[in-house]
Formats: sequence, C-alpha cells, structure tokens
Amino acid sequence: MQPTPLHASHDHEIESLAEFDEVVSTGGTLARFRVQAVDLTDRTQDLLSVDTTGAVFLGCPMEPEAAARIRASGALVFPPVPGLPLDPYRGCLYSPDELFDSLDAGYESTPDARAYAWFQQTKADGDIFASMVRAVHDDSVSDALDELLLGARVVGVMGGHAMARGTEAYAGAARLGRALARSGLMVATGGGPGAMEAANLGAYAAPFDDGMLDEALNILAAVPSFTPSITDWARAAFAVRERWPSGGPSVGIPTWFYGHEPPNAFAEHVAKYFANATREDGLLARSNAGVVFLPGAAGTVQEIFDNTTPNYYESRGEPTPMVLVDRAHWTERYPARPLLRSLARERAMESRIALVDRVDDAPEALKHLSGHDSAKPTPRQGICIDSP
Repeated sequence: MQPTPLHASHDHEIESLAEFDEVVSTGGTLARFRVQAVDLTDRTQDLLSVDTTGAVFLGCPMEPEAAARIRASGALVFPPVPGLPLDPYRGCLYSPDELFDSLDAGYESTPDARAYAWFQQTKADGDIFASMVRAVHDDSVSDALDELLLGARVVGVMGGHAMARGTEAYAGAARLGRALARSGLMVATGGGPGAMEAANLGAYAAPFDDGMLDEALNILAAVPSFTPSITDWARAAFAVRERWPSGGPSVGIPTWFYGHEPPNAFAEHVAKYFANATREDGLLARSNAGVVFLPGAAGTVQEIFDNTTPNYYESRGEPTPMVLVDRAHWTERYPARPLLRSLARERAMESRIALVDRVDDAPEALKHLSGHDSAKPTPRQGICIDSP
C-alpha cells in the first residue's frame, strides 16, 4: 500500500492545485483520492503517469487524453457541467466577494442573483438533471462547512431579516456578535439581512476598537434595508469592509430558497444552499456551543423548536444552551417560552435554557449555561432560568 502524504486530508480529498501537486510529489499516487473542482488542464503529464486506481475526479477540467487514460485505469470522471452560474463540485465555501462579483453593474449581474434566477427557472421546469446538480452542490457545501468548522466552538445567532439598520435592535445584535466573537466563539447565522447581518457585522468588528462598530453602524444606517435596492444595501456593506479590511471571521448559512433575501457581506465564510431544510438543520446542528434567539417571527419560532427537538431527545448528545432574548417578545407576542419550559420540565435540557430581557445580557447567559453542573442553576439579574 502506498503511504499517505503527510499533509493530505484524512479522507483523501484534494481541493486545490497546491494540494494536488503536494500529493503527487510526496506520495506518487492518486489512487483512491477524490479530486474536487481543481483545474488540471496543465497537469496532463502527471495524470498520464501517476496511479489513479479508484480515484474520483469531480468537475476537474482536463485534457481529453488525460481523461481517457484515467478512465481506462478505473477512475471515475465527473466532468464540469457547462452553462451553470455556479460550480456544483466546489471544494470550498463562498466568500462575499465571490457572490457579489460584478456588483458595480447592479445586483442582478452578480453570481448570487444569477444562481437564484437559474434556480427559479429549473425549479419551474421540473428538470431532474438540475435537481441532481443542486443536490450535489449542497452536499459539496456541507462537506466544505464541516471541514471549516472542525474543532470549532460554534454559537448560532438566530433572528428576523426585517430588523433594520439604524435601529437600536440592530446595534444590539451587532454588539452581541462582537462579544461572542471576542470570547473565542465562531458566530454562525442564517447569513441574510437584518439580525443575521448585524451579528456577522459584530463578529467582523471584533478585532477593531469599539469605536469602529459605532462608525460602521452610522455608515450602514444610510441604507436601512435591502428593499427597495439590494445593490445600494450591499454597496454600503462593502464600503464598511473597504474602510476596515481584514475583519474577524464568522459564518453565514443562507439559502437561494429565499431568493428575495440576499446574503450579507460580513460573514467571511458563506455556505449557501438551495435546499432550505438542509440549511436550517445544518446551521442548528453545527451550533455546538449553543444558540441565541433574537426577536423574530415565524422563521425564528421554527428555529427554536427545530433546536428544541434534538435537545429534548438528546439525539445529538448533551443538550446545548438556548438563550431567548426579549422577555415580552417570547412570552407575550410569540409565547414560545411557556411551551419550551413545559417541554423541558424534568429533562436534561431544563437547565440549558435562559430568557433575558436585554441583548447585552445574552453573552453572560450563554456563558452561565455552558458552565452548568447537575444542580439547577441560580437565576442571575436579568436572566430567567425557569420562571415564566
């Protein structure tokens, strides 16, 4: 058996030309490797000489001579799919720059908008090939997301898309994202506008002094919403990024299912899906350090109980913390908290739920729940653990 190169992925995935060259030069074989979305048109001699038994090439451009030879050796070759606005075999997550490329010509010209238009067209046509492409794409995104978050402590921040820039609620969500990022957590959101953008903005602002976030909020307030113009909304975000480059990392997990909601530009890593169910479950399942639920409507209510179910049954192991922000919102306007409290009674998840009045109390509540022991926690000022 050929030795595995020291720096090769544990699952034998090759996702860049640099990785390909390293594997070939140090191991001398591609047998049983998976090569994903790597342009190999200039590596014909390697492909003609190296062992490719059992290898799989996913969307890798290559010369016909090389493709014929490796097929003959028993490798599987899935060629690039022409005419798509995206690469279904991609080996990494999206970046805001990639999704918003060509924004100067208007949002409609960007890859994000073109992918949504393709989705709408092929969904209406009922094209089985397009359905397969979307499924391959979403699985590739999930694989890249798992690789990114391996070993990370991830906290989810959920909230509605309607939260406008320039409001105190938006500023509070941004402070929350900043505080969580500064505590060493990877902030993950649904990747869209409103509360999601605010939390990603806060994580982006984490390395800078506190004045940076105040200035950024003032810049963004000039364009409060992504309606009526996604173009103007996105340009304001990129203006902030250009003034303060190299912000802190965070993750956004949006979906083309809600195509009217654009992704925000402050999440460094964007895992964008076509299937919303895959996106929703994946976001909550990866939030291993807990979830903070900001005020929202139907979507956020759904996320609360999507997160409650595995905590109730402990199907993902020990229940993870859940922090609900705004007592009146979650006990009166949308009374999710009373039902949640009833479900949690006398179960392990009971001590992992907090209700706070103010968004600025959420980081401390999350920390408190994360350090719980078998005894019932004592409520702190502004934090409701078990009372209505």
